[in-house]
Amino acid sequence: MNAAQLRRHAVNQLSVWLPVLVMAIFALATWWLVRSAPKPEEARIEKIDDGHPDYFMEHFAIRRFEADGAPRATLAGEHGEHYPVSDTLRVRQPRLLATTRIGLLTTAQAQRSHSDSAGKEVQLFDRAVVIREAGTDNTGRQQPRLQFRGDHLHVFVDEDRVRAEKPVELTREPDIFTGDRLDYSDKTGIAHLSGHVHGILQSQSLRQPSPATPSAPRVQ
Repeated sequence: MNAAQLRRHAVNQLSVWLPVLVMAIFALATWWLVRSAPKPEEARIEKIDDGHPDYFMEHFAIRRFEADGAPRATLAGEHGEHYPVSDTLRVRQPRLLATTRIGLLTTAQAQRSHSDSAGKEVQLFDRAVVIREAGTDNTGRQQPRLQFRGDHLHVFVDEDRVRAEKPVELTREPDIFTGDRLDYSDKTGIAHLSGHVHGILQSQSLRQPSPATPSAPRVQ
């Protein structure tokens, strides 16, 4: 191979590898600029740890009232701690007292509870009991006493509703129903039980329904 052929071969190789070499140099320069550029000062954000309460209460009671001044609900307990980020109130030995929209009294108790600070939604844990007392509602109908038992009951105070995602027992004396999950609304008078459902029916109103007993809650 003579000198002219060597020069042509070198030019051809350079034309092939030159773009690759330029891109490599560009990539190295970009990396160097990113590494050398001054880093922006990190914003200082004050973090609030929801694992620590911002205040606590001993032997307390929180009361809510309607716009006309009528009492709506009272949440009491032996010890309460408020967690600010989630606005959660954790209570030991909680006791709930509420008046339903149909004018009946509901009471509840458990070993502990979690709720919003206003007590509109209360989750009861460990040997929880919710009782909707018997009485005459706003329409003049006689309503039976209802009792809910379980290790996790969720009470929606303003909706007059009780939910359970764990095994629960519903007693409408003298009838007893059990299930894995429950959703009861005082507005409809219907209790939806699902999962392994069992029932002991002893009242004539449920064994032989009649128009004379429209207030009897239905279990589905």
